[in-house]
Amino acid sequence: MMDSFVAAIDQGTTSSRCIVFDQHGAIVAVDQREHRQIFPRPGWVEHDAAEIWSTVRAVVAGAIDRAGLTADRISALGITNQRETTVLWERATGRPVHHAIVWQDTRTAALCAELGGADGQDRFREATGLPLASYFSGPKAAWLLDEVPGLRARAEAGEIAFGTIDSWLIWNLTGGTEGGVHVTDVTNASRTLLMNLRTLQWDPEILDAMRIPRAMLPEIRSSAEVYGTAVGPVAGVPVASALGDQQAAIFGQACYEPGTAKNTYGTGSFLLLNTGERPVPSRHGLITTVGYRIGEQAPVYCLEGSIAITGALVQWFRDQLGIIRSAEEIEPLAASVADNGGAYVVPAFSGLYAPYWRADARGVITGLTRYVTKAHLARAVLEATSWQTREVVDAMHEDSGVRISTLKVDGGMTVNQLLMQHQADVLGVPVIRPKVAETTCLGAAYAAGLATGVWSGTDELTTHWQRDAEWTPGMAEDVREREYGRWRKAVERSLGWEGTVG
Repeated sequence: MMDSFVAAIDQGTTSSRCIVFDQHGAIVAVDQREHRQIFPRPGWVEHDAAEIWSTVRAVVAGAIDRAGLTADRISALGITNQRETTVLWERATGRPVHHAIVWQDTRTAALCAELGGADGQDRFREATGLPLASYFSGPKAAWLLDEVPGLRARAEAGEIAFGTIDSWLIWNLTGGTEGGVHVTDVTNASRTLLMNLRTLQWDPEILDAMRIPRAMLPEIRSSAEVYGTAVGPVAGVPVASALGDQQAAIFGQACYEPGTAKNTYGTGSFLLLNTGERPVPSRHGLITTVGYRIGEQAPVYCLEGSIAITGALVQWFRDQLGIIRSAEEIEPLAASVADNGGAYVVPAFSGLYAPYWRADARGVITGLTRYVTKAHLARAVLEATSWQTREVVDAMHEDSGVRISTLKVDGGMTVNQLLMQHQADVLGVPVIRPKVAETTCLGAAYAAGLATGVWSGTDELTTHWQRDAEWTPGMAEDVREREYGRWRKAVERSLGWEGTVG
C-alpha cells in the first residue's frame, strides 16, 4: 500500500510555512517565508493579505518539491493560522480593500469602550466567552466598515467578504473569484466576538450592535471536514481542516482529555486547558473558546490565557535595543548571571491581555540599580514569559478548579533551556516538550487526515505523541513566591499609561 502524506499550511504572524507529514506524523519536508510587518502608527499593526497569499503559494509548492512528491501524493491539505487578524476583500476581484488588521493592533480600543457602554468588557462575554477587546476580529471589521469610504454599502450588497486568515486562504486555494469557498471553522469563528459559543452560529444581536452585515460573513464549519478541492499547484487535493494556531497546537499535542493543557511560545504565548464538551465561563480574565470540532462530533471547549508579547520581547531586545545580534544569543547572556539583579520587564507593548485585559498598559522596566547589567536585563526578558504564564495558570485554577500537574510546551522559545527551567521553577510542575515541536502544523495535518481517512481517530493520534525533553522544578517555594510578588508589583507599574481602558 502506498504511503499517505498530509500537507499543512501554518500562516503565522511573521511568516508562512508548509510542512509535509507522513502517516506516522513525522516531518518529511518544510518550506518557510517571512512577510512584512507594517506599522502605520503607534499601536497599529498591519499585513498585506495579497503578500501573505503569495508566500503561502510559494511554501506549499516548495515543501512538496522538497519532499520529492507531486500533488497527487498528498492526501489532504490542512490550514492553521494567526487567528484574529482580519481581512476584507472584493468577491469579484479578490483584492483586499485594506491591509489586514493584525491581532496585536490596538486601534479599536476606543470603539470597544464605546460598544461596551455601561456593561464594559463583559457586554458580549456570556454569548461569546470573550471580553470586548481590541484583540478580536469583530471590532476590526467594524472599524474598516466605518473608515473605508463606501465599504459598508458594498458589504450590505454582498460585494465584500470578511474573513480571518483561514477564510482568506481557503477562498483562494479553492478557486478565488472562480468559485472559491467562503467558510471558516468554529475555532477561528470563536475569536471574532461575533459567534455564539453554544449555537456555533453568528449571533444576530451582536451583529446588529456592531453594525456588521451578515452578507459578508463566511459559513461556519467544523475544524475537520472537506471544505473544497484545491486548484493551482495542488490541484485536486482536498482542503480538509482549519484551526486557529493555538487550537491546532493543543490538537497536535494530543490534549484530547479534559484537564490536559499546553502552552505555545511564539510571538505571544497561549496556554489552553481542555475543559471537555462544555464551555467553562471565566471570572478571572481568561477566554472561553472552542478547542476543536471533528466533523459532526460535539465541539470540545477550552479555557485560554492569551499573552500578547513573549517571543516578540526577545525580538525587541535584539532589533530595537541592539543588545544581541540574534535571538539565540540571549540564553548564554542571561545564563552568565545567577538572577535578574532585581530587574523586571513587563512587555505591555500592546496593552496587557490575560488575565488583565488592559489596553491602557504600556511596557515598563522596573527595579533598576547601577548593579544591573545587560545580562540581568536579558534574564528579565526571558523571565517575563515565565511570570506571565504563571499568572494565566493561576487564573485557570481559579476558574476550573483544575490544578495542572504537567505543562506540555511547544513553539520556538522551547529550545531555550534556561527559559524552560525557569518556567518549571515558577509553576512548580514539570514542563514537557514533544519530539515533534511543530505542533501547530501537526494539529492541522492531524485534523485534515482525520477528515480524509488517513488516521482513524484521536486514539491513534495519541500513540504518535513522544516526549523529547522534560524540566522539573528546582526553585524553593519561598523564593518563587517572593519573586512572583515582585513581578506583580512590576505589572502594577505598567497600568494606566494610556487614557482609554479597552
